[in-house]
Amino acid sequence: MTTKYAALLRGINVGGAKKVPMAQLRAVLGGLGHADVATYLQSGNAVFSSEETDESVLAAGLEQAIEKEFGFRVDTLVRGAEYLRAVAGACPFPAASLEAKQLHVTFFSEPVTADRFASVDAAAHLPEEFRLGDRSLYLYAPDGLGRSKLAATLSRPGLLKGLVATSRNWNTVVKLVEMTRD
Repeated sequence: MTTKYAALLRGINVGGAKKVPMAQLRAVLGGLGHADVATYLQSGNAVFSSEETDESVLAAGLEQAIEKEFGFRVDTLVRGAEYLRAVAGACPFPAASLEAKQLHVTFFSEPVTADRFASVDAAAHLPEEFRLGDRSLYLYAPDGLGRSKLAATLSRPGLLKGLVATSRNWNTVVKLVEMTRD
């Protein structure tokens, strides 16, 4: 039995660094034996089917294959279709009434607790807000991510120490849910 997954690559094709053409990424995934391979945008989103059930094994295999193919390491998270649907369904903000640039999800390699973010003065960043989910963080940034002071605070290295974290806007989250449907 195969499962549909999304691979979330961190920090590729940004500012000319770590260039990973999507056609080559699809070839790498196919070379690993995955089926139904497709990519979305140029920012490191791929979907595929696999018989492997361990997301961390899938991520490690893809990281190794990317390093072999392109000569650099890319942190990668792999999440199953069911998880992605759950993340979309658990959004604590009114996603349907917001612009995609206003809502983001940061995916983490491990579960996080509120203690990790206890030093963040949430009231000082209003109207921006964040909420934690299952290995995820939802960020409402009314003026967009590029202007978000809260996003900058939440991405401080000390807060994210020991984690792989990669963010996607709401449109991308919704599209990955659609692309991983059976």
